[in-house]
Amino acid sequence: MREPNEIDFWRGFALAMIFVSHIPKIYFESFTLRHYSLSDSAELFVFLAGWGLQYLADRYRGMTGIGPLVGRLYGRALTLYVAQIAVTSVAIAMLAYASVRWAAPDILVWNNVAPAFDDPVRANVAIATLTYHLNYFDILPLYVVLMAAAPLVVVIHRAVPVLLLPLSLAIYVAALLTQANLPSWPAGTWYFNPLSWQLVFVLGFVLADERGLGALVRRHHAILRRLAIPVVMTGMAFALGLVVPPDGHAYLFDKTFEGPVRLAHHLAIVALFAGSFWIVRAALPPVAAYFALLGRNSLHVFCAGSLFSLGGQLWLRFNESEPLDDGLLIVAGLAAMGAVAWLAAWRRSPAPA
Repeated sequence: MREPNEIDFWRGFALAMIFVSHIPKIYFESFTLRHYSLSDSAELFVFLAGWGLQYLADRYRGMTGIGPLVGRLYGRALTLYVAQIAVTSVAIAMLAYASVRWAAPDILVWNNVAPAFDDPVRANVAIATLTYHLNYFDILPLYVVLMAAAPLVVVIHRAVPVLLLPLSLAIYVAALLTQANLPSWPAGTWYFNPLSWQLVFVLGFVLADERGLGALVRRHHAILRRLAIPVVMTGMAFALGLVVPPDGHAYLFDKTFEGPVRLAHHLAIVALFAGSFWIVRAALPPVAAYFALLGRNSLHVFCAGSLFSLGGQLWLRFNESEPLDDGLLIVAGLAAMGAVAWLAAWRRSPAPA
């Protein structure tokens, strides 16, 4: 088991924030990142996925050919695909059981689940083709697409490094201007548009590289951190409603298309807090170790946390919400996520000789 590190820590932090923020109306949800920032844990999660891809690509750099890396990445994409199918199926079953068990038909329309019960034949096809997403269960499909495109990202970066970021930016701008997106079933489009969010992924990949732009950013990190402060504060003012976006410019803040203002705010947060893991680790070792454990086992924890969040939603449906009870619910969920991470790590540990 590797030592706690900054990437695992922030990935684990993002997973914990996603768990809490996916339980609407719970008292502590109002303290999550998205209430104080224009960007939120989704950007951090996708950015770190790109960062992790760079580390993985570096480990395969000395090999002859790119075949082993491509196989590894497509294997990961397949694992993510299976996880999305499984977690969606369990979520639908949870909602169906709760509706029957407590005679609550209103639950059958929660979180965009109604099409699964109204038209189950087409719903099953759409689940398998990743075109039908439940609310709060729609980021893994994005991750599947990004991981499927990851070999192309690596190939372009190895062949013509200077081309990767401009090409990614061009796709992003084209999607923003034309509002191009992937279709969803039974109507609408993807909540996380892969054509836009791929830029967050590529930025993580490029900035993790210790050459080129990544090296430039590292050399000037102190300056960038100071420049990030007013950007982060301005974004906080927008998020808190102290400043209102100008009329007709909502697309600049849009989450589906990762509007430029959201993206800039995310990058400012990264610049401001990069390196702070070591402060947390020195001051609060158990906290650093816990979040790093979550981040090391991110897929298991994300799937479990998503279902725990849905369980929290159902608990609030049938119980009065009090801050103390909400706190116990959050503690129980975070503890369960930690247990899932520990079991996943234990399962991968080598057997004793």
